[in-house]
Order: sequence, then structure tokens, then C-alpha cells
Amino acid sequence: MKIEVKVCSPSSYRGEAIVVCHFEDSSKLDGAALELDRPSGGILGDLIKRGDFTGKLAQVSVVYTRGALPAYRVLLLGLGKKKDFDLEKARRAFAKAARSVRDLGLAEFAVCLDPAPGGAALEDMTEAAVEGVILGLYRFTQFKTAEENGPREIRRLIFLASDDREARRMKDAAAAAETVSKAVCFARDLVSTPSNEMTPTDMARRAREAAVSKKVRLTVLGDREMRRLGMHALLAVARGSMEPARFIILEYSGGRRGEKPYVIVGKGLTFDSGGISLKPPEKMEEMKADMSGGAAVLAVIKAAAELGLPLNLVGLVPATENLPGGRAYKPGDVLRSLSGQTIEVISTDAEGRLILADALTYAGRFKPRAIIDLATLTGACIIALGDDVIGMMGNDAGLKDGLRKAAGETGEKLWELPIWDDYAELIKSDVADMKNTGGRAGGAITAAVFLGKFVGDTPWVHLDIAGPAWLSKEKPYIPRGASAVGVRLLLRFLRDQAAKRRGK
Repeated sequence: MKIEVKVCSPSSYRGEAIVVCHFEDSSKLDGAALELDRPSGGILGDLIKRGDFTGKLAQVSVVYTRGALPAYRVLLLGLGKKKDFDLEKARRAFAKAARSVRDLGLAEFAVCLDPAPGGAALEDMTEAAVEGVILGLYRFTQFKTAEENGPREIRRLIFLASDDREARRMKDAAAAAETVSKAVCFARDLVSTPSNEMTPTDMARRAREAAVSKKVRLTVLGDREMRRLGMHALLAVARGSMEPARFIILEYSGGRRGEKPYVIVGKGLTFDSGGISLKPPEKMEEMKADMSGGAAVLAVIKAAAELGLPLNLVGLVPATENLPGGRAYKPGDVLRSLSGQTIEVISTDAEGRLILADALTYAGRFKPRAIIDLATLTGACIIALGDDVIGMMGNDAGLKDGLRKAAGETGEKLWELPIWDDYAELIKSDVADMKNTGGRAGGAITAAVFLGKFVGDTPWVHLDIAGPAWLSKEKPYIPRGASAVGVRLLLRFLRDQAAKRRGK
């Protein structure tokens, strides 16, 4: 879809459809809606007077102008109550508007963001609208061979600006939001791809798409290199599969030479059966999504390079399958990790923390400013926080505050869980330095405590995305299935850090 910004008044726009907004607690039209209402003979105002349109969030009414306006249709879009309005509601509303336009079979539509809600900057509203439209229209159809008679895809989105200065501001914001949104769609595609088409080798191949500029360097380690390094925890998980493991390293040099990087680590289990500790068969097909953290890392590095963020970043993805077999690792095994620490295996279904242990140790080689890992790590986090919330744990208050702020801006819900020293008692082992699970009690927390043993004193945050990574019910701008949670969150965090450096 092509996104354009055009200097044009709503009443002069000539096209198939124009979207204008109205708040639920406004008794009268204003802004662009009022401008269109006057020459149309009060068509829009009449909808409100008669109660056919109330302005509830994401309510859409289609009005045919019958020649009273240059635009053939006006879509009146509800933004809810002005006092409750935020950018997350804007995303939801514009996603619904875009789907309504697609259902009409139209190839393009225009949007006017006037009236701007109090406190929301024009750039922020533009970004929210673009994200809502692109993410709300996303569909994964790669493996559908039969042509469906569904609505055709929208090819063009046009924002209307009042003057050249406003147009420039909107163009920059729209371009940034398009980059972020396409990164989310890239990650959704990776996660949605079935595991026979998304092996660790395939994932490493797709990582090349993140190397979009000379500033991005891709390195992929195979079995031989990992064995030489001593990444025996990662290799143990891979032993039951015929597919070889891969360790993906992406280095983006957008900052000053020698400046410490942010290292982002993502779990890349392209399929997780649980290994010898086999999972129940119900919904096991969804375990292709166990590489959601890794997919997010590839997408973040790709978008950061396209945005030209003035930061140094490293993305690490340990990629493997976890399957049972004659060579598979077993409960009771003791593994020697890259750090030298030994791990007693209690459950082979607690494999994510094993591959992350070696990845987090490797991250230390870059002498990072901070490490952030994200992983579909524990069902316990879903029990604690539900399906929609990211569990956050870590050792650095400033880093956690930055991610909390970014979550507030992106609408990706995040909640902190404690990692007090007492929890470490639960993963003590009689035969090794630690065991890979502490049992059911505090399972999400003991998993994070385990990971914390491999980061040293580096500022670190762990994000458990097990709940929101794969949705059983669609949301306004997230389809059923892969959500690519964490991509917008991390990009917002990194953009905020970049803005601080620029002194904004």
C-alpha cells in the first residue's frame, strides 16, 4: 500500500471515500466533519441528531454524498469519548475504518485527522493512524492456493494536510510508522509460517532480509562453530531434531564507533514439542510460534536500520527445534553451558531458558550497554497475567522504566514481576550449579532468575511474551494467530533512546 500526504481541504477532495472523525461526547460536528456537513445539506449532522451515529469507539457509518461533495462517500468514524481518548484507541478506530473500506471493495481512501484530540500531537496521530490501517489490514495468505472472492487489497492511503508545513510533518511521521508497521508484518509472517517451511536454517536465511544496509552485518553459526565455542546448552536442545541448530547474529552500527550496543536476544524455537517431556497434543500445532521472540529481534534490527537510528544494536537469535528422539537430551542430564556453569535438566520442555542461557552469555562479548531478551518462555506467565500481558523482570530500574514508558505509548501491555533472591532457592540443584526449572510455584519468575545467572552485572530485562504472542481471538488491529508482540515496544524504546541522544 502506498501512503501519500496531500495538501487539500476535505471539501475539495475528489475520490471514492474520505474518513472524518467524531467524538462520542461532542453533541455537534466540528473540524473536517463540519466542513463536509455544510455543503452536503447536513447529511452527517442528521445522523447524529437521529442517534444513528453516536461516535462510539470504532463505530463507522458510510454516507453516500450523491454529488453534494466531490468525494463519493464519507465514512464517519467514532473515536469514543474525548476525555478517554489515547493513541491506542486511535489505532483501533483506524483499523476498523480501513477494514470497512476494504469491505466496500475500494482501492484507496483519504483520511482527515481534524479535529485533533487534545494533547495528541499531529505526528503521533499520524503514526497511530498508519499503524492501525496497515496492521488492521494484515492477512497471512502465503499458503492459500485457491483464489478467494474476498475484498481486494487497498492500494493507496492519502492523508489530507492543511498546508505544506503540516504535510511535511505528516510525511515524516507516516514514513516512520510505515517502517515500523512493515516490520511487525514481517515478524507476523515469520511466526505464521509452518515449521516445515521455517526451520532454523530457513530462519537464518530470512535474517538476510534484516541486513538492509551496509551498516548491518549478519553472521550465522552452525553446529561446528557452536561446539567449538562451548554452547552445549543450545546444542543439547537441538539433538533430538534432524534439523541443525543455527545461532543468528545481527550487528547494526548506527551509532559512534566503539559505543556500547544494546543487545536484543530472542528465543528462536521454530517448533517445540516439549522433547522427551512431551507436551499434550492439543494445540501443539501452535508451537511453531515458539520463535516469536526471535522473529521480533529480526524485525527490530531490520526496522532500526531502515529508520537510521543513531545507535549500535546487536540482535541474537538461538534457533533450533525441540523434538524427542534417540539422540534427544533427557531429564536428569547435566549440561555445561557456554558460561561454564552446569545445568541439571529437570524438564526438556523448559528448553527456552537453556538456549537463551548460551545466547545471553554470548551477548556479554559485546560489552553491552544493556541486554533485553524476549521469549515465549512460560505458561506460568499466562496463568499469572493472562493472555494479553507481557511479564517483565530484570535487574535495572532505569531500563525497566524506559520499557514501561514505551509500552504506554504503543499499547502493548506490560507488567513487572519480582525476582527476589529467595526465588533462587527453587532452582538449586544437588548435582549441578542449578536446575532448569523450579516447579510450578512462581514458574515465570524462577525462569527469569535462571536467565539472570547468565547476564552478570549488565543492565538486563527479560520480557516473557508467552501470553500475547499468539492470539486465539482477533483484536482490532491484530489478527487471530501471530501478533508480533514486542516489535513496536522495542522500536519505541530504541527511538526514545535515540531522541535523547539528539537532545529532543
